[in-house]
Amino acid sequence: MGARQGLPGPPDGGPGSLDGWPGSLAARVTYLLEPKNWLIVTVVGIGLHADGLAGVGWGLLAALFVAVLPTIFIWFGIRRGNWDDRNVGARRPRLVVLAFITASVATGLLLLAGLGAPVLLTGYLAFMLVSVAVLAVITMVWKISIHCAVASGSVTILALSFGPLVLLGYLLVGLLAWSRVAVRDHTWLQVAGGTVLGAAAAALAYTAFLRGCVTGLRRPDAGQDHRERPESLGDAGHPLGQPDLGETQDQFGAEPGDQGEQHRDGRRGRRGPQAPGHRGPAPPGPGGPGDQPGEPG
Repeated sequence: MGARQGLPGPPDGGPGSLDGWPGSLAARVTYLLEPKNWLIVTVVGIGLHADGLAGVGWGLLAALFVAVLPTIFIWFGIRRGNWDDRNVGARRPRLVVLAFITASVATGLLLLAGLGAPVLLTGYLAFMLVSVAVLAVITMVWKISIHCAVASGSVTILALSFGPLVLLGYLLVGLLAWSRVAVRDHTWLQVAGGTVLGAAAAALAYTAFLRGCVTGLRRPDAGQDHRERPESLGDAGHPLGQPDLGETQDQFGAEPGDQGEQHRDGRRGRRGPQAPGHRGPAPPGPGGPGDQPGEPG
């Protein structure tokens, strides 16, 4: 029974156990790579990617609802005899567990959104809700591998967030698929279906929704650049701003420093620039301001 539960240790050799070392190794792999471990790494990684160390705290809070509480629920079900092991192989108990996971993830999503968690993290929890609903529908007619679906979806999301080097995690997904077949919980077709569905759903969700969350987080900077653009245009050619005063005065033949002189001339009756060809008043004669040219002194 120990190997069937995924507990570390050699097979007990009983009627319901697996024979030989491969079964024990498969049980260890299943135990180490079960969904809760993938989900904890994923939500913490997404939190780190979204908001640094503060995002790690948000990720740990999310892990409480997506992994810890469902694990405790499954453990209590085993203690009460509702199902045989943590893998919950029977169809009806699997639906009960999936219903609890849905309620737990929805509660966590509402709490994190209300507290102001990073949008990328809450978006991932929303994606989880849709994924659990799809898996529940498929489980009603076919025993798809939820282990492989969660594992491949986690690797895909983290690879899209941190880079292609994370794709090496598919080696662990392949190892997990082998272990699920080795412990006789699934067929190769069921683990392949779970792997493809998890990866495809994660890639689609990231492209359609989670990537838009990242764009939304960067949108204020783009808006700031847009607001600063008119000012730079005004500096270059004044299409939207105020013209330079010195440049305006230069058009009328005055230097920027002659503003005071022009103001005093205006108070004496000067009406602005003279028309071309106008010579202005005659200069005073040699005898003073009152003498006219041609009069005797």
